[in-house]
Amino acid sequence: MKQKTWTIALLCALLLTGCGNTLPDMQPTDTAPAVQESAAAETATEIAPETTQAETVTADESSLAVATGDDVIEADAVGYEGMEPVPAEAVKEGEYQISVDSSSSMFKIADCRLTVADGKMTAALTIGSKSYEYLFAGTAEQAAQADVSAFIAPDETDSGCIFTFPVEALNQAIDCAAFSRKKQLWYDRKLVFRADSLPEDALPQQEKVTAASLGLADGEYTVDVTLEGGSGKASVQSPAKLTVSGGQAAAEIIWSSNKYDYMIVDGEKYEPTDTTEFSVFEIPVSAFDRKLKITADTTAMSTPHEIEYTLYFDSASVK
Repeated sequence: MKQKTWTIALLCALLLTGCGNTLPDMQPTDTAPAVQESAAAETATEIAPETTQAETVTADESSLAVATGDDVIEADAVGYEGMEPVPAEAVKEGEYQISVDSSSSMFKIADCRLTVADGKMTAALTIGSKSYEYLFAGTAEQAAQADVSAFIAPDETDSGCIFTFPVEALNQAIDCAAFSRKKQLWYDRKLVFRADSLPEDALPQQEKVTAASLGLADGEYTVDVTLEGGSGKASVQSPAKLTVSGGQAAAEIIWSSNKYDYMIVDGEKYEPTDTTEFSVFEIPVSAFDRKLKITADTTAMSTPHEIEYTLYFDSASVK
């Protein structure tokens, strides 16, 4: 009996000793992942600042990039054939509303105010979005190499941005680089500030092109005419009939609807000669090759409404 009891006790001791030896062997296996994770975390902490720094460098470099390939769309023509540059000295000092041609449909000028002072011209360009972070007076390539101090930052409004841009001359294609906020790329643009959209007294030295100066004899001609303004939905027939009498020119303006009941040209009110299908007017042409401001009253809305337009008669098209 004592021998059996002693045998059982010996077996229990051996089992306990075996379990004790096994636990130390298992402990490294259970704790190894925790040690590895801790080391990985330390490594990540050390690498993270380097990764951030690399990304910052890339972002800085991207601000110097020029749009190429698929990022560039075909440029539109600006200005008109035969236009001659008009320097600041030829423009009377003051502030004027002026029309601007842009070579890109993605860079539309919603409004522009030209300031002429001390022999220089600047333009307050209003863009109806906040897509552009900077402008630069030059090409995109030049902008990419320029110091940031040369960039033109905007004054932001609720509906867009206003950039103050230097104007070397009117009626001249001017390089303008625009930096896309989204793409972080510089884009090439061409702008033409149209002298023909200024009031006549703003260009005292500019010779007015008239029927007399063109040497047009009395008779009937045709002339290409362009309408701008309003919502863009209205149009006039072109070419228009041009009548010259006693050295004075008058054009027949045929609107795209019969809803215009009068026009105001050079301060004078003109009634339509026909409204059967279209509103037809005969108005004086005081000058060619410049935008002439007119007002037309439409009855297409719930109440009559006067709308401002411009008409441009191209002297080169007279036949």
